[in-house]
Amino acid sequence: MFNRLLPPETRYARRMARIARWEQPISGRRGRIRAWANMLLVDHGVLRLAYLNRHRVGRGLLWRSAQPAPHDLAWFKRRGVRTVISLRGGREHGSWQLQREACEREGLRLVEFVVRSREAPDRQMLLAARDFFAGIEYPAVLHCKSGADRAGFAAALYLVLHEGRPVAEAARQLSPRFGHFRFAKTGILDAFFDRYRREGEARGLSFLDWVETVYDPEALRRDFRPGFWSDVVVDRLLRRE
Repeated sequence: MFNRLLPPETRYARRMARIARWEQPISGRRGRIRAWANMLLVDHGVLRLAYLNRHRVGRGLLWRSAQPAPHDLAWFKRRGVRTVISLRGGREHGSWQLQREACEREGLRLVEFVVRSREAPDRQMLLAARDFFAGIEYPAVLHCKSGADRAGFAAALYLVLHEGRPVAEAARQLSPRFGHFRFAKTGILDAFFDRYRREGEARGLSFLDWVETVYDPEALRRDFRPGFWSDVVVDRLLRRE
């Protein structure tokens, strides 16, 4: 909360400093302890030790999860996973440093496909998603911080664009079962799929045709209203990104 009171330029400078810090390879025992402490305490990784929110998607070639720790990545490797997809962006925590090292050690390819959970989905990201999912090596696992919102949205895109599933089926990846709440700010992801079904599917437009020719991110942003109490739970209590 205190960070939100700082001037934007100060917040930006601090963010860049965090990224520069965690972009460095782990150095020595002290550096490893620092990375683990940041992942567990600052990035709330201690909660993920108890529950990783790990699930198979669709035909089983894709997993979705919360931010994996090194031992989680080894678990995925033993089950044949070849590609790890980070949806988070930013690289602002020890989680990134540990993940990159563990992927190198396990022979996993680490790629990024940045998705936002509280903004109207970006058109260019949506149009790029089909080629992205077609171009990675499977089995794969995609993750965000908690495995609830961005992981659910990306899993839904995978089902629509890579497996050809109906949007109504794919959108079930955004569910309270996975810790997603549609009446919080993250509900703009549900509203996006709802809008396609009204504006695109009802008119016989394919998903990508609608994204390219009809979808209006600004209108979606303007029309969506999150619920107050759900927003308090997701942002202030659960501390979601």
